[in-house]
Amino acid sequence: MQYETLPQELVERCLRRGADAAEVFLETSRQLSLSVRNGEMETVQESASNGVGFRVFVDGRMGFAHSNDLADGAVDQAIGSALAFARHMTADEHNLLPDDPGVAPVEGLYDEELAGVPMDRKIDLITEAEALAMEDPAVNRSGGARWGEGERAVYLANSHGLSKSYRTTSCSFGVSVVAEKDDQRSSGGESSSRRFFSDLASPEEVAGEAARRAREMLDPRMVRTQRAPVIFHPNVASALLGGILGAINGERVLQGASFLAGRIGEQIGSELLTVVDDGTLPKGMATAPFDGEGVPTRRRVIIDRGVLQGFMYNTAVASRAGVASTGNASRGGYSSLPGIGSHAFYMLAGASDPEAILRDTTRGLYVNGVTGYGINPVDGNFSGGAQGFWIENGRRAFPVRGLTIAATAAEMLHGIDRMGSDLDLNRALTGPTFRIREMQIGGV
Repeated sequence: MQYETLPQELVERCLRRGADAAEVFLETSRQLSLSVRNGEMETVQESASNGVGFRVFVDGRMGFAHSNDLADGAVDQAIGSALAFARHMTADEHNLLPDDPGVAPVEGLYDEELAGVPMDRKIDLITEAEALAMEDPAVNRSGGARWGEGERAVYLANSHGLSKSYRTTSCSFGVSVVAEKDDQRSSGGESSSRRFFSDLASPEEVAGEAARRAREMLDPRMVRTQRAPVIFHPNVASALLGGILGAINGERVLQGASFLAGRIGEQIGSELLTVVDDGTLPKGMATAPFDGEGVPTRRRVIIDRGVLQGFMYNTAVASRAGVASTGNASRGGYSSLPGIGSHAFYMLAGASDPEAILRDTTRGLYVNGVTGYGINPVDGNFSGGAQGFWIENGRRAFPVRGLTIAATAAEMLHGIDRMGSDLDLNRALTGPTFRIREMQIGGV
């Protein structure tokens, strides 16, 4: 089947059947997952699928339908359903399709060799990672090791003449273990995700980190309720970034459901805080040459040294706001409509060595795990559970669990007084180590 030309042919079929405008989003994919526990294979699952989604517009009304069968009969039925749905919807002048024919130049999305890596090598990789993690004297139980990989191809066309496509690969492996002492149990895990097999971390790195995380949280203590500095490990940068991401969603802004609405150009945070959304990052796990409706992606600075620069939009929401799409139409696949989402969304690294940040903190909390929703994008309040280490005299004195941390977004964003240099861009939502001058810490 000629996937490259099929979407445009299907667009023409939608128009012949009565659509004023149409978009076709076709997707093919392959997945492989493996898991081992205690050196024994537990699961081997491989699957392949394809499907197509239709957005059609009739007199300003939009209808959507999809099919996981590309046979003519199934496709015709889906087109008919989309047209029928459109005729029952309310007309909206902002039901528009993009017309930018460009694509962003991106590198490192597809590993030609991934599918050819022998299955035995992938099994050996996760088996070795599990065995290495179990060598730690404090670790006495395995939570298993896992391998995952996928290939995906996207083909998009619309009635404005757009016809675009790209292919991606991804692969990952990880291990989780449990450390026990007396009646205590502490779990730890680590994983590595990359576009290319050759770029994955070594099993020694992944296993060592998983075992360390399990071991170091044994014998936790509690601390009294107080206000003190809080250092965030890169693994929990999402506690800050997730709330920002929700608040810069253009649809939330229009609805008045964002604490950042109306604040473009204002100083909303510390001068140490710069936040970027980048859809063009080489080998990035969220990189693509165009977004979920065909608008070219790009690198955008969302917060520049504490000053808010803009929001995120897809085509329809941008039209309502009187601006242009920012290339942030997100799509869960052929069976979903475009929403709004980020690409690689991260805080820029600073100049501080992470260990220097710790040494310069006389007393406070070093957080390596959080629970809860993070910053509320509507009102900007933050509250959640936390675990990590209590800091005394510039060192990790002892592990802590069961604490809560709380602040407002303003206190957190303006309170960043150190920004680490340890940024890892292999994650889609990430940042370096950073310190907030003071937060409310709930203990005993």
